[in-house]
Amino acid sequence: MLSLIKQESVAVDAWKLLTLAENEMAGTVTLPVGPLLVPVAVWHARRRELVEREYAHGWPLGVWLAATESPRAIAEDLDDFSVVAVHFPKTTDGRGCFTARLLRRRYGYRGELRAFGEVSREQLFYLWRSSFDAFTLRAAQAARAPVSGPHAFAQAGQAAAGRPLRLAASALPRFRTARTA
Repeated sequence: MLSLIKQESVAVDAWKLLTLAENEMAGTVTLPVGPLLVPVAVWHARRRELVEREYAHGWPLGVWLAATESPRAIAEDLDDFSVVAVHFPKTTDGRGCFTARLLRRRYGYRGELRAFGEVSREQLFYLWRSSFDAFTLRAAQAARAPVSGPHAFAQAGQAAAGRPLRLAASALPRFRTARTA
């Protein structure tokens, strides 16, 4: 079971994540009712149908990018999505963080940006600093996760996407100069 961390608390995740099985085609896969996160291939194959669903039924629409997919694939359509999710295939794969930065900085996406897949609670602060604002974790991890987001840490040591570094002079380390003889 998965839990969603959003706005510094554990939230109910109403979104259905659509994945394609090995024998399924993007143009013919069955679309469940309700809020839906679809892979980029399904978005490209069924764009008109997905937008009509959203307007006819009021079901929000989201898209998800695999680690190997560029945000350029959806850049022209970002206004159509309530959520853009980025898949992390393993905890050591940082490509999703770069994707998040591109979505925010280069393409100007302002909606919910969600990390999902092999996301560990230890990564949350770094993911938040990379522009993610929602995270899908396994239920056991979410129960122990620091849901206070950026407030769990007093200060960051470097700037981040959309979060410039502002350190007070008193926070900077003081170094003593060595006296030479």
